[in-house]
Amino acid sequence: MSKVIILEFPTTTVDQYRAVNKVLGVNMETGEGDWPKPLISHLGAFGASGLVVVEVWESEEAQAEFMGRLGPALGEVGVPEPTRMEWLSLEGRYNV
Repeated sequence: MSKVIILEFPTTTVDQYRAVNKVLGVNMETGEGDWPKPLISHLGAFGASGLVVVEVWESEEAQAEFMGRLGPALGEVGVPEPTRMEWLSLEGRYNV
């Protein structure tokens, strides 16, 4: 069963989010780039709680493996650790 992770970064800026994506080699506008294969879906959104990332992964272990790439990219850009990290079990999904 796929797993959903929610991450909140209250002090992260749009520019930092874009910079991390550039370091990772992914283009949020076109969807092109070096996306990890076990990642099913990624959403990055900004609001009152700052940056919220919601991702669907094949497994928690797959996301943990990706942290080997993501952690250094976050550090390079100066993004602090998330204040919220929560795993959920995916029960339904629909893409238009």
